[in-house]
Amino acid sequence: MKRSIALLVSVVFLAFVVGAMAQDKAPLSLSKTIPLPQLHDGDFDHFVVDVAGNRLFATAEENSKVLVFDLKTDKLAHSIDDLKAPHSMLFLPDSKKLYVVDGDLGEVKIYNSDTYKPAGSIKLKEGADASSYDSKSNRLYVVNGGKDAKIPNSFISVIDTNTDKTVSEIKVDSDDVEGIAIEKVGTRMFVNVRGNNSVEVFDREKGNLLATWSIAQEAKKPTAIGLDESTHRLFVGTRDPGKLVVLDTESGKVVSSLPAAAMVDDMAYDAASKRIYFAGTLFMDVFQQRDADHYDRVGHVSTAFRAKTGILVPELNHYYLAVPHHEKQSAEVRVYNVTP
Repeated sequence: MKRSIALLVSVVFLAFVVGAMAQDKAPLSLSKTIPLPQLHDGDFDHFVVDVAGNRLFATAEENSKVLVFDLKTDKLAHSIDDLKAPHSMLFLPDSKKLYVVDGDLGEVKIYNSDTYKPAGSIKLKEGADASSYDSKSNRLYVVNGGKDAKIPNSFISVIDTNTDKTVSEIKVDSDDVEGIAIEKVGTRMFVNVRGNNSVEVFDREKGNLLATWSIAQEAKKPTAIGLDESTHRLFVGTRDPGKLVVLDTESGKVVSSLPAAAMVDDMAYDAASKRIYFAGTLFMDVFQQRDADHYDRVGHVSTAFRAKTGILVPELNHYYLAVPHHEKQSAEVRVYNVTP
């Protein structure tokens, strides 16, 4: 009997140790850094990737540049300099076009992605910032206007990338609008309306408002956004305070809310691993989706001041994080290995 009890205790202890080791396994490990000593103080904004061409594009917003990195060498390969405040981008490999949304210029600038030479532009209002692309209709949805344009309303301009023309415009009753998520199986578009502390749902074909989901009781300033269509869940990253808020896209109800890194700007959901990557100042948080209503923080990675923009590239098993110049910290892009 004593031997059986001792054996049972040993098995339980071993299981506990293995479980603890598994939990301690960091979901991200720093692999290398790409130094950018030529950059001065100022935030980055969003990334896009050209996996087939081994290129990564980054908007150095307050340095007025788009940086192009060679992913084979992990070095800066080119810089596009005729910009003022680049924010979000779209890369279309078939047409060899790179679209850059510039807030201060109030336009979308288009470049040949092989030569990086200008290939056109689309005039919008000042404050042009976040964008999202619908690959089925070949339409790019761009937030512009609002407080940066000194007008009371924001707008979502709808651009046909076949003709590079604005085909319609959706008016939003707020001067502060951020991220957009587009569903693939339907026609809905989810929009973070930061000025109203809500998510607004639009029919992107008709342009009409379908629903308004307030998250004010959970947190304020919804900024980053992600979507898991398979479980009907919308992920919202807030800034006041830093939280991951999960909503049911069928009802609009909040099903989960977890503390998260402050000042989030980018969030990515990886359907294969069911993980959410949440970039904020000083820390990167990684959440594991156990099921549609339950989430665990499995990583709290120390990063840098205002290192709040990044991109997950599952094809390369890497996460790229932009680190701005600040005091003794030089600007750089950090490359993390993603741990299964």
